Amino acid sequence: MLSFWKKKQDRPRPASAEEATVAPPQAVVDDAPVEAAAAPANWRERLRGSAFARGFGNLFGAQPALDENLIDEIETTLLAADAGVVASEAVAAALREQVQRGVVKDAAGLFTHLRAILVDMLRPVAVPLDIEGQRPFILLTVGVNGVGKTTTIGKLARRYADERKSVMLAAGDTFRAAAVEQLQQWGERNKVPVVAQGAGADSAAVAFDAAQMARARGVDLLIVDTAGRLHTQAGLMDELAKVKRVLTKAEPSAPHEVLLVIDGTTGQNAVNQLRHFHRAVGVTGLVVTKLDGSAKGGVVFALAREFGIPIRFIGLGEKVHDLRSFDADAFVDALLPGDYTG
Repeated sequence: MLSFWKKKQDRPRPASAEEATVAPPQAVVDDAPVEAAAAPANWRERLRGSAFARGFGNLFGAQPALDENLIDEIETTLLAADAGVVASEAVAAALREQVQRGVVKDAAGLFTHLRAILVDMLRPVAVPLDIEGQRPFILLTVGVNGVGKTTTIGKLARRYADERKSVMLAAGDTFRAAAVEQLQQWGERNKVPVVAQGAGADSAAVAFDAAQMARARGVDLLIVDTAGRLHTQAGLMDELAKVKRVLTKAEPSAPHEVLLVIDGTTGQNAVNQLRHFHRAVGVTGLVVTKLDGSAKGGVVFALAREFGIPIRFIGLGEKVHDLRSFDADAFVDALLPGDYTG
């Protein structure tokens, strides 16, 4: 039985397994729009502590000479920053070709071409998420535990609510009662409805009910949360595939986006995660979180080079506006020393 509750002063009690709760949508008017809250100029400040930024800052800060050792050092720096063997070798090979052709004549020229190569590697995957053309647009979020998936959903809800889109959330992580409560808190904070059932309920059933409700109400965007799971656990991955199949029954073209949330601090393990999730549910977009602080940063290049799947957003901090649309030029400029002239 579905029921509706209005926002109260006290936190609402968790729903039973037989009951779904839905908070009424309201417009978000209290704060500035998400994208305007942090200018792209802040990217350098947020990413300068990454191993990638530190490595290239140290390398070019030493005023290196143009020789084979410099290209080797660039390749080593990329590998150390988790760019992966494929991407790192591709960059080094392209730089060697430029030197052999006489296009590059000094370290400053090599730096200029390094930037161009890195940007060219990322531009094909810097594709914004477009939710127009489908109503409801159903977005299925997946990822392992601890990557910031539910928090990312909350930030996305805020982002699209600020754009005056009607948003609904589905608390499909029914393995943990705390996950349902966390998503309900995000719903309250962003003033968007949340379809939820009790812990232990069938997550596919939650997704199905939410899809039907979103269609009946003409909602612009439905974001479905799922339980975090290890990508190596076949049984849990099968359950995730079930959620996707059930969504198709509720809406034949759904899900319109399968968004994998990846922790940028996990390095090459992120590549393995994408490989397994893509095999199970067909990932169509990525969010790379926690790129501020201890993240090495290079994993973005590994993901782009090996899979070519669009990177929709990156996370540069804990605040709502720290979820940024991915911009290839801004990202590379933030990772490389901005004042190097040779």
